[in-house]
Amino acid sequence: MKVLGVTGWSGSGKTTLLIHLIPELISRGLSVSTVKHAHHVFDIDKPGKDSYLHRESGAGEVLISSAARWALLHENRETPEPGLDDLIGHMTPVDLILVEGFKAEGHAKLEVHRRGVDKPLLCRDDATFIALAADYQPGDLDLPVLDLNDIQAIADFVIRYCRSEERAA
Repeated sequence: MKVLGVTGWSGSGKTTLLIHLIPELISRGLSVSTVKHAHHVFDIDKPGKDSYLHRESGAGEVLISSAARWALLHENRETPEPGLDDLIGHMTPVDLILVEGFKAEGHAKLEVHRRGVDKPLLCRDDATFIALAADYQPGDLDLPVLDLNDIQAIADFVIRYCRSEERAA
């Protein structure tokens, strides 16, 4: 499986890019999954529901299943948060896993940056970045710069990356 991070500062448009890029890649025949890192405590289960009560009573994992979807809830409890490779190991194989977040991990990354975000480019100081998707043209950058608003061109780049011999996860 190929893994490509979509990384950038808060407010840069990572999620907006992903929700347009995913269907474009799927329409071109790729199978795609995503991993999203949250910097805060989150819960996808509802208090009072049986599955919530199972976790609250101490179950290490609870799998919820229906005709529409299934979800495995794993409690880290006293263990450290797993790394990206460990998390990907739990996923069904696909052509491409797009990762939002996990900036410090060593996978290939595409930076998303907007003119209005008053933060420096991450890709200038990190060799894991393979391209920049931006709404402007930065000077003196040794990476491909993709138009953030041209989803087809970004999809073309991602497909070339998926077909390349670059390191897979």
